[in-house]
Amino acid sequence: MINQTEPRSSFLIEKVGAIVAAYVSRNPVGAGDLPVLIDQVHTAIAVLQKNPTGRAAGWTGPSAEQIEASIGRDGLISFIDGRSYKTLKRHLTANGLTPERYRAKFGLPADYPMVAPGYAARRSEIARAIQLGHQVD
Repeated sequence: MINQTEPRSSFLIEKVGAIVAAYVSRNPVGAGDLPVLIDQVHTAIAVLQKNPTGRAAGWTGPSAEQIEASIGRDGLISFIDGRSYKTLKRHLTANGLTPERYRAKFGLPADYPMVAPGYAARRSEIARAIQLGHQVD
């Protein structure tokens, strides 16, 4: 009988090596920290192989409270990296997502905003002040 786990194992080792090598080439890592880094990357890839969506089993998305808390007056908290953004469009594009795919991926409602409410209000005031959209006679 042929052992079919060996090709998957060598694939996993190759990918772990490539990721760790790329990381170490750009970031200082102490010799004592290298085994920990290798183990963390190996574990992450092994989990992804078993669950390709990258989500924990049974994960249904952020709770209503988390969704509400992510919408601030001056910024929206990204579910991708946890940082605050005035507008999510450029951030989503940089991460290969559209607003629709972002909402679907994180289980957000269809009316989840892509622009912080305070920022949208300021832009609206500016547009009104310069009479944007009005025809000049």
